[in-house]
Amino acid sequence: MEETTPTQKLHLVMGGRVTDPRGIEFADPESIHVVGVFSSYDAAEEAWRAQAQRTVDDAEMKYVVVHIHQLLTPDA
Repeated sequence: MEETTPTQKLHLVMGGRVTDPRGIEFADPESIHVVGVFSSYDAAEEAWRAQAQRTVDDAEMKYVVVHIHQLLTPDA
C-alpha cells in the first residue's frame, strides 16, 4: 500500500491560562478553550488574532495555532 502526503493542511486554534506568560504550559489543560479547526493558516491566524485581542489585558491567557497536519504526517 502506497503512502500519500495529504494536501489538506488543518490548523487548530486553542488557548487558556498558562503557568508562565513566557511559555505554553497550560495551568488547567481540561479547561482549554478550543476555538476551532481551520483548513487554512490564514483563517486560523484570523481566529487566533481575534481571541488574543479579546484577552490582551490578561497576561496569563494565551492562544496558539497548532499545525495538525504536521502532527498527522511528521515526516512529510
